[in-house]
This record gives sequence, C-alpha cells and structure tokens, in this order.
Amino acid sequence: MPLSHETGPEAIPAIEAAYRAQGVAPAFRVAEAPGLAAVREALEARGYDGRQPTVVKVGDAALLAALHDRPAERLPAPDAGWASVFLGEGFDPVDGAHRVEALSRSPGAVYAAVREQGRTVAVGAASFGHGWAGVHGMRTALDRRGRGLASQVLTALGRAIADHGVQQVFLQVEENNPARSLYRKAGFQAAWRYRYWRR
Repeated sequence: MPLSHETGPEAIPAIEAAYRAQGVAPAFRVAEAPGLAAVREALEARGYDGRQPTVVKVGDAALLAALHDRPAERLPAPDAGWASVFLGEGFDPVDGAHRVEALSRSPGAVYAAVREQGRTVAVGAASFGHGWAGVHGMRTALDRRGRGLASQVLTALGRAIADHGVQQVFLQVEENNPARSLYRKAGFQAAWRYRYWRR
C-alpha cells in the first residue's frame, strides 16, 4: 500500500519478491489518486487487475450519535455473542475468524451489539488514533438484515466515540455494499477510493 501519492512503481519487483519469499501471492492496495497512475499502469502491465473498488468515507460522531433513538448495547470487549455474528451462517468462517481476531486486539477499541432474545444479531467496533475514530466490523446476521439494526450499532458507536472526545470518523466500504445507503444517511461523505490489485 503506497504511503504517499507520489510513490512510483520502482518498488513493485521487490514487493513481489518479498511476498513470494513468504509463500503468498502479491497483492497491492492502491488509491485512485492521480499521483499513483504510474503504479496502477505498471501493475496492469505486470498482469494485475484492480478489484474490490472500496470507498473511504468520513463523517461526524455527533451525526452518528443521533441516528437512532434505540442505540445498540455497548461492550467493553468483544464477547462470544459478538464474535458469533462473524462466524454465522452464510459467512466465510476463515475470514470471520480473522476479522474477530483483528478487531479484538485493537487497544482502547469500543464495541457494540444488538441482541434479540439472547442472540447477538448485529455488531460493530470503533478504534482510535491520531484524532480520528475508525468504524470497523459492521455486520448483521443474514436473516436480520433490512431491519435498521446497523443504524442502532452506528448510534452506539457514535456515542462512544463522542464520549472519547473524538469528532472525526472514517470507515471503508466496498462500492457494491448495500450498507452505503445507511452510511449516506448517517452523513458520511466519500473522501477517496482504492482497489485491491491481484493477478
């Protein structure tokens, strides 16, 4: 992932070699910024194509906090019910387990969950750094989608973020994800876009 929009394609062969030395296929996450055009062109010439167009959106914690009149439950740490949503029917269990592990290790993170009759059906998390809060791991059980549960999770996270004295919030969402309409309603605006480049 280039750390500057002025990065050139010179490092691509060394990155490929480093990935191969670890026995994994090279992958790149490149912003669709004008300064990275040469990187994208070089990747394409090497047989890569850009997939999973993803939008980084920015918003305001106060808008999230007012999104729903019934916020989800705040959790000090992820529990078994929270984790179960990532491992539920219809989700990739390997990807789910990886997400639970990654989201559980962020220091100072806050978590939210909606429970119905003892079952956790919607979850999310927020982490903090450099004056920003990042919203991650928004997931709703497949059989409970379309009922406004994600807005309850966002509301709880927005209130927790505001309680931390943070106003600026960001999240990342794939371009074809139906949740984008919820994020627009919550006041998120597109900041930039990237793709994952793989062979």
